Amino acid sequence: MDHHTDAFVGLDTSKSRNAIALADGGRGGEVRYLGEFSATQAAIRKLVAKLAAKCCHLTFCYEAGPTGYCLYRLLKSLGHDCLVVAPSLVPKKAGDRVKTNRRDAVSLAKLLRAGELTAVWVPDERHEAMRDLSRARQAVKKDLQGKRQQSRH
Repeated sequence: MDHHTDAFVGLDTSKSRNAIALADGGRGGEVRYLGEFSATQAAIRKLVAKLAAKCCHLTFCYEAGPTGYCLYRLLKSLGHDCLVVAPSLVPKKAGDRVKTNRRDAVSLAKLLRAGELTAVWVPDERHEAMRDLSRARQAVKKDLQGKRQQSRH
């Protein structure tokens, strides 16, 4: 990989491993699948440092999901742009039903480079803590209501 100005990185995230693809800047830039890497902070930091040494400006993206926003916050803290996109807003080709980590990462990198992705709002830690507290409260409330109904029968 030569030294490039811009690079767009698509991540297909999961709890243990992330599939990563890189699209060089420019309309005809090469798109490469880099493989799957551990989803640990140390592995991500190492990969980002390696990519940053070869590219002047990195922009990352991944689909919102159960992995949360920790990756977003890590990438931002390392000084890079990052978009979290809603899976329902990612353009898909008609009839393209085969889902693989590799294909998803490559597709995200291409769509990011083309400017075809819509970012979602990423809550900060305080907002997330309030949301978690609210959800826990609702769960307890629902649980207590269920116990009351059981005791009536």
